[in-house]
Amino acid sequence: MDFTIIKHAVEVDHGIKRLSMHFIKQRAAPERARLSSELCTQISEEFERIGLSTLPRTLPTSENEFVWVIQRDSILGEVADVAAALAHLDKLGMSPLPQVFDNYPRAKSNLS
Repeated sequence: MDFTIIKHAVEVDHGIKRLSMHFIKQRAAPERARLSSELCTQISEEFERIGLSTLPRTLPTSENEFVWVIQRDSILGEVADVAAALAHLDKLGMSPLPQVFDNYPRAKSNLS
């Protein structure tokens, strides 16, 4: 998997870039006919290794879907990590702000 072009595109666009899963799959495994949940997990692990994260956190298996790729060490990347930690605590029933996601249901589903 060579995500050099993706990493560079994210850096050039101030730490965030909206990309199709088709584009990401072409960089990850152009020889594969389709995205699988296993390939999406491998992509997420490689992104993590090179300092990128995504929203939604769990990558979709449809090539027609779009995701946000975020530079983890950017301000926005740090905010997304804090929000993801809060969503995780909420999922465990340990949220310090128990009703925070009542007003933001899409945020919670994209952060888990």
